Order: sequence, then C-alpha cells, then structure tokens
Amino acid sequence: MVFIILGAGFEEVEAITPYDVLSRGGVSVCFVSASNEKLVAGAHGISIQADFIASDVHPAGRDAVVVPGGMGGVKSISASASACELIRSIDSENGIVAAICAGPSVLAGLGLIEGHNITCYPGCEHMMHGARCHSDRAVVTDGRIITGRAPGAAMDFSLALLETIAGEDSAAGVRRDLVY
Repeated sequence: MVFIILGAGFEEVEAITPYDVLSRGGVSVCFVSASNEKLVAGAHGISIQADFIASDVHPAGRDAVVVPGGMGGVKSISASASACELIRSIDSENGIVAAICAGPSVLAGLGLIEGHNITCYPGCEHMMHGARCHSDRAVVTDGRIITGRAPGAAMDFSLALLETIAGEDSAAGVRRDLVY
C-alpha cells in the first residue's frame, strides 16, 4: 500500500498525480489525513476526502509513503505525531519514502535524508539538513528515497515512484497510455 499523507495546505497536483499514476499502474494507494479530520483542504481550494486518519493506519510489510509539498501541508504533517510516526514506521520497515517540493523537509526533520541525494523546491535547500541537494533535477532516486523538485515535476516524480514499486514495464505502460 502507498500512503499519501495530506496536511492542510498541501500542494494538490503533488498529491493527486501520484495517486492517479500509481492507481493506473495497479498499485494500491490511499490518502491519509495528518489531522483528525478526513476532509483536507489543499493550498489552492481543492479539498480531498482522506481514506484514513494517520493515527488509525498501521503499515505492514513493504509499504510506501508520499509527502506532498505545499508549506501549509508540510507544517501540518511535521506537527502531526501520528503522521511522523507513520513515516518513521515505513522507513524502519525498509519501505519506500517519497517526498516532493518542500515535502523532503519533513523527512529532514525526522533525520531520514541525511547523507542522501535528494531534490527539492529551489530555495528550500537550507531545510534539508545533511542531505545532498540537487534542486536542478526534477527527480532524484537514492535507494528507497525518491524526491521530486516542484509541482511541475509531479508526473516525473509519480512515474519514478511507480517504476520503483511496480517495475519499468508498468511505468512504461502508464507513460504510453498517458501519451507522456
């Protein structure tokens, strides 16, 4: 299962695009609210009804987690003990940890990207404590950590995530079907 965590003020394209691409690739995916409310408002007026509240999620096996950007969303996720515990749990089980835009700052705050190659929104590099930032690249995959630069990289980020989870053929098939 892939858990996409939503905090109030999340960047909509960075949450919806991975959900759509992964679903098209046959991957089980769900939205998880970082708060106690399932309806989560995005940064640009689009609200999403989450499938779960973070405190109710108990990952098992090799799950994955996605942290979208949007400064409001990042602050909401960072302030949520249950969302942070979900991310830590997936990381400790050797699951895939992915974040885009300002989202990698949540991973930095949890000490998960120190020494890793990442990308992030240009200007957020100072928030990526101990990571090697490559903000000139749309997507960076470093082992189980996948990062995307900004909203404009949402499709490339999502396809890289799908390729890591379901394989090159699955990602190529979705890319072809989307005419991307």
